[in-house]
Amino acid sequence: MAQDFGERPNQIPWPPLIYSGALLVAWGLEQVDPFVWLDSALAIVPAWLGMALFAAGVAVDFGCFLVLRRQGTTVLPNAPSRKLVTTGPYRFSRNPIYLANTAALVGFAIALRWGWLLLLAPVTVAAVNWLAISREEAHLERRFGQSWRDYAAKVRRWI
Repeated sequence: MAQDFGERPNQIPWPPLIYSGALLVAWGLEQVDPFVWLDSALAIVPAWLGMALFAAGVAVDFGCFLVLRRQGTTVLPNAPSRKLVTTGPYRFSRNPIYLANTAALVGFAIALRWGWLLLLAPVTVAAVNWLAISREEAHLERRFGQSWRDYAAKVRRWI
């Protein structure tokens, strides 16, 4: 049975599962078979810089949550949008939460010197694009029509 994207973008909240899954897989790989040369290469970058990137990602996440809440719509990736939000960080990116999550993931990889996590970042982005963003965009187009299309034409998906 085909999903009605006008009703909701997803049945499953994919993004938190995907980002958490990347962390768990990377942790497991680092335990079983550390990516020694990449882990060592990450040591070139100061750990505090990785933590700063992580913190910046978390801060942007919370800022986005506040904007969505103030606009009266949901932050849940599997719930229907009640309003098309184009203010705050949404002026610069259609997906600032996923951008922030990815920055936090990369920052965590740098801070912990986990090469596997850094390698999983592009896979994570691809999975979020496929399982979440494409469906969310179909949902937004069905719900908001031309307003969504005008917004999508002006604002990039990521940055």
